Amino acid sequence: MVIDKEIFRKVELIRINTRHSVTSLFAGEFESAFKGSGLEFEEVREYLPGDEIRSIDWNVTARTGYPHIKRFREERELSIFFLVDLSSSSDFGSMDKTRNEIAAEIVSVLSFSSNMNNDRTGLLLFTDRTELFIPLSKGMTHTLHMVRELLTFKPEGKKTDIGKALEYLGKITSRRSVVFLISDFYDSNWLNHIKTTAARHDLVNFYLYDPAEKELPRAGLVDFKDAETGEKYTLDTSDKRVRTVYRKRFEARLKFLRENSKKYGADFIDLDISREYIHRLSLFFTSRRKHIL
Repeated sequence: MVIDKEIFRKVELIRINTRHSVTSLFAGEFESAFKGSGLEFEEVREYLPGDEIRSIDWNVTARTGYPHIKRFREERELSIFFLVDLSSSSDFGSMDKTRNEIAAEIVSVLSFSSNMNNDRTGLLLFTDRTELFIPLSKGMTHTLHMVRELLTFKPEGKKTDIGKALEYLGKITSRRSVVFLISDFYDSNWLNHIKTTAARHDLVNFYLYDPAEKELPRAGLVDFKDAETGEKYTLDTSDKRVRTVYRKRFEARLKFLRENSKKYGADFIDLDISREYIHRLSLFFTSRRKHIL
């Protein structure tokens, strides 16, 4: 695939910034935040004094006539999937970068962090359909391939269907994985799918929002168009009541997303795409690590 100079520059800049961020902030945090909860069967052996009684394999014990226990080992290699929403609204950005560009940076940071722990990562791009799937792999070349696709891929769909993306994930993997769902969550039918996925995987919902979605600037009459539905409307942004209602609706939506993610078993982190996000991610991983411990 031919990549123009601007895309190459963006990928290189992300690579440089990511490596610095991972080295300075995420050393050990990513690993301790997600490792340690998975166990993999290793062997069955005879019971020895001091072994946990609850580890006894009663089927083998009954068959042999001697007590046997199951031994497990901690899974050291994670499977990590990034599910990134590429619907039309994700290409919005009132500042220097769009949601898609920030999503590419976040995927890069998390993927490089996982590389340091020898984990495998995969990427699923979706709209109201599955747009692109990159299977699990390791290494810098693989990470940069995912970043390039995030920056250059042109989706066919315009709307958002988180449920279809999670259903696709369920079909391609049966192993418990870490799933980062990156979206603006402009979808009305995702809660039940979140519940199902969180029961099988370690799910983290990333809500990316532009500051213009939170606060309206005082700019008089402003025409708006919904990127996914095409609906048009006009707001008088000079009216304080309009700005207040707008902000309260955002706050109510944010509360809904946070509370329902938690209710259905998923972690939740919201990120303003106009602000520095590395420290925010670091705090999230630190908090999660303490919760696990």
